[in-house]
Amino acid sequence: MFLKLKARAGYWLARRLFHWPWFVRQPRGWRWMEGQFSRMANLGDVGAQSFYGHILTFRGVGLGAREEGIRLLRMAALAGDGKAAYQVGVISLAGSPSKAPDPAEAARFWAMAAKAGHPLAEIKLKELAAGGSSQ
Repeated sequence: MFLKLKARAGYWLARRLFHWPWFVRQPRGWRWMEGQFSRMANLGDVGAQSFYGHILTFRGVGLGAREEGIRLLRMAALAGDGKAAYQVGVISLAGSPSKAPDPAEAARFWAMAAKAGHPLAEIKLKELAAGGSSQ
């Protein structure tokens, strides 16, 4: 119980410090923040999985970081996060180094995102059904 409380407090502080550019530029500060994001995501917090998944997918260094980001986004999407579901759909349609493009999977995740209220998901579903896959 104490460890979960400590993780939540650390995550809350890290999210606040994330908006301070001078702190983010400090290597030691960034490593600490990543640890807080990772811990909370590993505890199953959907918001943390989505947030840290986006960071790793789009700003992470190396293929391992991108793959971990996609895994976290997928977990958040399956738990009902609309933004994560939309991004997993985009990634599914584009493909990745380890996976070929999959329009059926993209449609499935965009349908989840549309159900969660994501504003672009329905547009992407219509484009996919019409045969256009503009990203």
